[in-house]
Amino acid sequence: MSDPTPDGTDATPTAKDDPVVPTAWGVPVVESGGQTVLHPPVDRWLETVKACRDDGFCMAIDLVAVDYSAHPGRTDLPPGIEPERFEVVASLISHASGCRVRLRTQVPEHDPVVPSLFDLFPGTEAMEREAWDLVGVAFDGHPDPTRILLPEDWEGHPLRRDVAMGRIPVQFRDAPAVR
Repeated sequence: MSDPTPDGTDATPTAKDDPVVPTAWGVPVVESGGQTVLHPPVDRWLETVKACRDDGFCMAIDLVAVDYSAHPGRTDLPPGIEPERFEVVASLISHASGCRVRLRTQVPEHDPVVPSLFDLFPGTEAMEREAWDLVGVAFDGHPDPTRILLPEDWEGHPLRRDVAMGRIPVQFRDAPAVR
């Protein structure tokens, strides 16, 4: 039972008190810094990106993975979106309108896999490999899911917050040896 408010009415929240979350392409949307930000769940990631592409957002200009384990109580997500340890963020642009759209999907720690965007945007090939290499989020359907920056025998993913980093120089492929 809820306590009455000072005016004597019941303080029990009702459905009309729940925040209304706007949607676009069928997923929650917010505005941030003048940019539209979509929040599709992982199972609608590919479908939402395809819908954006079909509506004129013809170029993927960025794709990254983020480890939010150092920010467990973050509140930058719309109501109804549960934060996960990892997030994949992609930015698309429409050359016709000059508009950008950002997509953010929450990726669970126990299954850090997101569908690859390679078939929709071949230019994401290296971006997805980098996200895998450095953060450990895999992209299902990627044509070459191998490391891109670190040596093949490197263990772990150095941009994960739980990786202890020492002062060990990293030798990149085909780079001159560290002196």
